[in-house]
Amino acid sequence: MGDLLVRTLAGLVVAIVLPVAPAFAVSAPDTPMRAPASPGAASTYAASTPGASLSAGAVGAGVGFVGSVPSAGGVRPATGGPSSTPAEGDREKVEFTISDPRITESSGLALSPTRDGVVYTHNDSDAGPIFYALGDDGKTKATFTLRGAQARDWEAMAAVKDPATGRGVLWLADIGDNFDGAWPDISIYKVAEPATLRDATLPAVRYRFTYEDGGHNAEGIMVNPKTGQLFVVTKQFAGAIYEAPERLRANRANILRRVGSAPIMATDAAYAPDGSSFVIRTYFSATVFSALDEQVAKVSMPALDQAESIAYTRDGKALLTGSEGANSPVYRVPLPAKALPTSPARQEETSASEEKGASSESSEEKGSSFGKTSADDEATRAPDAANADASGGIDTWDILLWLAVAVVAIGVITLIARKAR
Repeated sequence: MGDLLVRTLAGLVVAIVLPVAPAFAVSAPDTPMRAPASPGAASTYAASTPGASLSAGAVGAGVGFVGSVPSAGGVRPATGGPSSTPAEGDREKVEFTISDPRITESSGLALSPTRDGVVYTHNDSDAGPIFYALGDDGKTKATFTLRGAQARDWEAMAAVKDPATGRGVLWLADIGDNFDGAWPDISIYKVAEPATLRDATLPAVRYRFTYEDGGHNAEGIMVNPKTGQLFVVTKQFAGAIYEAPERLRANRANILRRVGSAPIMATDAAYAPDGSSFVIRTYFSATVFSALDEQVAKVSMPALDQAESIAYTRDGKALLTGSEGANSPVYRVPLPAKALPTSPARQEETSASEEKGASSESSEEKGSSFGKTSADDEATRAPDAANADASGGIDTWDILLWLAVAVVAIGVITLIARKAR
C-alpha cells in the first residue's frame, strides 16, 4: 500500500509540476528587465503610458496598435539564427489591461478583422461557450455566447476576413487535452463576426477533428488569411503543426495531418495579416516562421504569470501577447526587422530559397508556405520526435530550465518516498 501511495503521489507531482514549470522560467538570466507583470503593477504602468490606443485602418486580419512610451524590455537573439533586435527605441509595453472580473483565464486572443479598436478573448475551461469583445482600454464592449456549443477546454481563437464577403470570421478552439488522448475528438467552432457589439447568442458551426497519429494536447490554432485553411499546434515537448483539410465537414470528424514541427510546449500561434509568416508562442518566447520548419527569428516575451495567447498587430510589425489571471495585462512586442513582412533581407532570403528549391521538387514543396501536400510528401513528413527540427525554437537555456525542473520534481518524489516509509 505504501509503494502504491508513493507511485501515485510521484505521478501527481510530475503531472502537476512539469506543465506549470515554464511559468517560473520566464525571468531567465538572459532575458532583459521588463515592465511590471503583476496585475496591480501592470495597471499602474498602463495608466502612466500615454498613446496606448488602437490605430485606424482595416486591412487584413488584425488591429494595429500605437504608443510612444517604451518599456525597458527587449528581445534576445535567436540561438544559431538571425538577429532579433527590434528597431532602436521600439520596445515592448503594456497596451491595455483586461479589467472585466469575469475574465480570469484569458486563453485566446484575436483582433477584429473588420473593426478598429476591438480585440476578442475567452476564458479557459469551465467558463461556458462565451467570448468577449474588448476595447482599446481593456473594458468589455459585448459578451457573446455560442448557441449549442460546449466549452470543455477552450484554449485558442483566430480571426480572419472572408475575401469573398468581406465579413469577419471567428474560430474558437476546444482543443485542450491534458492527458494527450483522453478525448475521442476535439472541436473547433466557426462563427460569423457579430454585426453589432451588443450582448447576444450567436449560431456557430461545430467541426470535429481527430489526429492522424493519436490524441495530443494543443493550445494553439492559426488560420491562413489568404486561403482560410486551419492549423492546430500541439503543446508537447516534441510539438507539431497539424493541417486541417481544405474543405471541412460538419457531419463527421476531420483528420488533422502532421505537416511540421513546433517549439517545445507551444501555448498559441497566429498568422501574419498578409499570410507571409506565422508565429508560435511558448512559455519562454515566440518564434517567427516564414514556412514550415523555416525559422526567421526568435523573440523574447514579457514576464507573464502564465503566457497563453498571441496575435499580430494589423500592420504585422508587432505582436500582442496576454496571460491568464485577473486584471491580466496585454503587451505589445515589436518584431525584429528580420521578421517584418516587408523586410528587404527577408524578401532576398525568400527569393534565394525559391531559386534553390527550383532544382528539386521536394525542396520546392518544403519552401512553400503551407501548400497542398501529396500523400508521398505526407509520408516523408511522418512524426519523428527524434528528428524534430532544431529551428522549432528549442535552445540550450530551454533545455537547462526543464532539467532543473525535473531535478526539483525528483527531489519532491524522494521526500515523499522517505515520508512514506
